Amino acid sequence: MIKKFLMTPGPTQIPPQVLLAMARPIIHHRTAEYSELFARVNDNLKYVFQTKNEVLSFASSGTGGMESAVVNLCSPGDRVLVAAAGKFGERWRDLAQAYGLGCECLEYEYGQPVDPAGIGRSLDADPGIRAVFVTHSETSTGVVNDMQAIGAAVAGHPAVLVSDSISGMGSAEIRTDEWSVDVVVAGSQKALMIPPGMAFVSVSEKAWALAERSKSPKFYFDWLKARKGLSQPQPQPTTAFTPAVSLVVGLDAALSLIREEGLENLFARHIVLGRACRAAVKALGLELFSPDGDRSSSVTAVRVPEGIEDGRLRTLMRDKFGVQLAGGQGPVKGRIFRIGHCGYYNYTDIIVTITALELALKELGHPVEPGAGIAAAEKIFAGSLA
Repeated sequence: MIKKFLMTPGPTQIPPQVLLAMARPIIHHRTAEYSELFARVNDNLKYVFQTKNEVLSFASSGTGGMESAVVNLCSPGDRVLVAAAGKFGERWRDLAQAYGLGCECLEYEYGQPVDPAGIGRSLDADPGIRAVFVTHSETSTGVVNDMQAIGAAVAGHPAVLVSDSISGMGSAEIRTDEWSVDVVVAGSQKALMIPPGMAFVSVSEKAWALAERSKSPKFYFDWLKARKGLSQPQPQPTTAFTPAVSLVVGLDAALSLIREEGLENLFARHIVLGRACRAAVKALGLELFSPDGDRSSSVTAVRVPEGIEDGRLRTLMRDKFGVQLAGGQGPVKGRIFRIGHCGYYNYTDIIVTITALELALKELGHPVEPGAGIAAAEKIFAGSLA
């Protein structure tokens, strides 16, 4: 028998309380019962986003939330700035180009963070830029960008700041209002601990002013329709179109767990998971791809050691030892593997993962000292759990 551990940066493991909630009989979405549930979910989303702004919900992947930001904030021909340091930063660029926007792209090498000063210089040089699109947690590389510094660089400019925080929301802190992030996009299948299928978007007053003037084509992802649904008189609140009811029920349970843990403890737990994972990897003589800093708390990216084939390593870990990792994307495909630890994870998951990694590397002929990675991880956990 193989016990399976999903250690990818999305989808992630789901708490049993959430699974049980989603197994309940479905309810109709145009009822007072659903509106009461949805109102509670909205309040708890604001808590996690650390915002007073409305948080819109869509039945889509996180990419749908990203697309909604592009079409609601901009009109064809508008100039925007994209800071890309990985696969998902490049997705902002691709979305902007698909909708006919003039896109200036600040491109950084995979594995490197975005330079906030570079964003500030670009805005100073072109005050007509309508929006700045960045990635908070770059899932493809394990890099978490400094949103506080980026927010400070954009503040004072006419442009709105838009953050893809799909893998960062709930694991790598983002103080939406305090850090002047106008639009934050999140997804359901990462640290929010439910299956794929929902996207969330918080919108500031500055961003709403742009949305009201946008001339880009839109229908399902129209923020104005979504906002109208939130302010329906009876029953309220609701969505413009049919929501993913069972996912919302699961989200209610997941957000209750986050409330119970508290944001301070939530972020501290993820920081420790990241530290322990990186310490273990280095103790095995492997090289980190992502920077070794506390912000890298959602996913750890590791260079595949020389002489080892990435597909064989991850297949062996999955099929023999039950641990599913993620591979690299884009130009780093085959060169790195990624260990996700955002959401429903604790020290046991890291210990199991590193054990499987040690065993798989040894079986493939890579020199490792059995237990070295485990010992390094345990030192981190011993200090944090004492």
